[in-house]
Amino acid sequence: MIIRTFITSLLLLAVSVASAGERPNVVIMLADDMGFGELQCLNPKRGKIPTPGLDAVAASGMIFTDAHSGSSVCTPTRYGLMTGRYAWRTRLQSGVLTGGDSLIAADRLTLAKMLRQQGYHTAIVGKWHLGMLFDGQHISKEVPVGSQVTQGPIDRGGFDEFHGFHHARQIRTWIDNDVVTATIEPVEMLPRLTQSAVNYIESRKGNSQPFFLYVPWSSPHSPVVPSAKWEGNSGLNQHADFVMQTDDSFAQVVAALRDSGKLDNTLIICSSDNGTSAPTSNLKQLQKLGHYPSGDLRGSKADIWDGGHRVPFLASWPGVITPGTRQNGLICLTDVMRTVADIVDVELPADACEDSISFLPLLKDESKSSRETIVHHSVSGFFAIRQGNWKLSLCPGSGGWTGDRPSKKSWAKYKQQGLPMVQLIDMNADLGEQDNLAASHPEKVNELKNLLQQQVAAGRSTPGAPQANDAEIVIEKTPGK
Repeated sequence: MIIRTFITSLLLLAVSVASAGERPNVVIMLADDMGFGELQCLNPKRGKIPTPGLDAVAASGMIFTDAHSGSSVCTPTRYGLMTGRYAWRTRLQSGVLTGGDSLIAADRLTLAKMLRQQGYHTAIVGKWHLGMLFDGQHISKEVPVGSQVTQGPIDRGGFDEFHGFHHARQIRTWIDNDVVTATIEPVEMLPRLTQSAVNYIESRKGNSQPFFLYVPWSSPHSPVVPSAKWEGNSGLNQHADFVMQTDDSFAQVVAALRDSGKLDNTLIICSSDNGTSAPTSNLKQLQKLGHYPSGDLRGSKADIWDGGHRVPFLASWPGVITPGTRQNGLICLTDVMRTVADIVDVELPADACEDSISFLPLLKDESKSSRETIVHHSVSGFFAIRQGNWKLSLCPGSGGWTGDRPSKKSWAKYKQQGLPMVQLIDMNADLGEQDNLAASHPEKVNELKNLLQQQVAAGRSTPGAPQANDAEIVIEKTPGK
């Protein structure tokens, strides 16, 4: 009887190990401030920057042409990716964090926590930007070596390993796991992240345990500091050089997966947190030289226009995703968590992934997108909602940094000119968001406004029990409030 029980246990263990081995590794790489039009594969006519690394990922897998970040700036997008929840449901109603307490609550399920519970080893190499404390304090700039990190990727994110930094104002501060271990120069950050990501993959060689590697790059966000090897390579400007170097970093990670024998069983997702920054990219100079970082979209980082939040999104998964395919279905970075949950066959609790919809059927090219609506958010906290071809932005202008920034003075100008204070766009007919149809379609304005209010009030945009938001949310705000 004892022998039989022992043999049964071994068989069950063998089945368990085999099942775990069949689960794909998951590698998510996220550029920082890389607009939709920066990639050649997405912008062949108006893009002048060579991006062979990302183009190769696209050729080996799938391009999504209507993918969006949850916000047009950094912190809220990263929160959405890690939790499957819109960040405007938290205390962060506009802007980004510069430090302090984590935006991720201690009891919030994250993508890394979920995968670790399923037997994955989890690692992050790169920029966190979701809040952390150093020796129990909020420090917004350079941090002394030896400082202890709390409320960061290890104890709030659910990662087993962390190598990187917090945010751009602390780009000289290098952290290993939960300790500040070095002070480096900004130009060293991207190469060091790249080597750390490669080292991690090499460390998994011969290990059958599945892994999740999240690589949020430091670039091409400011400080714009391409290495000497890359300076001048684009023939455009330093931002373009930095985009080329970032593209090469993506490629080095893919090469490491191939060299370690892990590529064939790995889901790779490559994207960006938001559009290109107009100030730090010297946008007007790039456009004069024929390069349009947002492609045919209007606006750039921080804006409510699609140039602020429609992002490159590529997925490769050998044997599952058909190479060289394109999807025009609507998706959001918040959808990654539920998609991965479907892949590893996890039933999520009711209080998780409130704004996450699985796009696994799209990866398998089996159906149309299940996402019917998406909520956009600008740096200043202005809302937009998209449903099908219709997009309603609850502000005039960009709601961000392009053109007239939101202010009482700029809004008074719109009112004096008799212009609508909202924007209703038919995105199928007007990708550049030039023709405001709000005045001629007031019923559609009200319909979309009511839909947004319902999704805000429910605490979720997916089916399920109502959930509480962390703070009061005002969907129609005015500048200064």
